[in-house]
Amino acid sequence: MGLFLELEIVYIIIGIFILSVTAVVTTRDFMPKGAFKKGILAVGVVVSIMIGFHYTLTTKRMDGVEKIFNSGETVICENKMRRTVSRSVLLSQELGWKLEDHLFKHHDYERDFHTSRCVDWIGSEPQLEEDSKKEKQK
Repeated sequence: MGLFLELEIVYIIIGIFILSVTAVVTTRDFMPKGAFKKGILAVGVVVSIMIGFHYTLTTKRMDGVEKIFNSGETVICENKMRRTVSRSVLLSQELGWKLEDHLFKHHDYERDFHTSRCVDWIGSEPQLEEDSKKEKQK
């Protein structure tokens, strides 16, 4: 439950705002009788499905990133701290990063990176580089 709230609290607040707007609109005089029940139910179901879908996608991506990192490969994370130079950071065990409770940590960085803000690094393959060098030599 803690991870769900950590990842989805912002969307829950947005959903509550949307439901409150729905409640205000459906209680106006120009709305037909029963609009409140139908409106709250319909909007509540849609918002709940969207939040659940987002949580499922995010946790699947997090699991994939953690598997990739634990197998020794590189992942790329969004860097919200520095917006001027680079918006992303490459992380791997070779570079001294470690994974603790869905957080990537390094002793040189003051800020940790949450796995929900990361994806797997799709770098250039060594075989593709060799093939392109051979093509250029021809």
